Amino acid sequence: MTMQGATMVVGVRAADEVFAALEELSTRRRPWTAFEQGLLQAYRWAVGTQAVAPVTGDGAMGLVGPCRTQLLAECQAAEVRLRAGATPGADVDLVLGAYAALAWVCGHHDERP
Repeated sequence: MTMQGATMVVGVRAADEVFAALEELSTRRRPWTAFEQGLLQAYRWAVGTQAVAPVTGDGAMGLVGPCRTQLLAECQAAEVRLRAGATPGADVDLVLGAYAALAWVCGHHDERP
């Protein structure tokens, strides 16, 4: 998270938007699908409540969660993993969920997954 004027932002989204997405997902009926798990992990990491990135396992470099550059890098890592196809032990749906969440946070599309 970073400050933009008087507003806390995560990627290009207001932090409140990302926390709202996280809250909405957290209240969904369980068990969560692998896609929803990917969304949750990405949102949690983006706002600094999860220590490691959902795809690469990297730690956050920002004061509170990852910086914008790290968010973009994690989104790209998810895209690369998806293009490469399934790898042993990897859950493609989880990576797809993480990619969808990070792409929204980074401003690649406007529709929140």
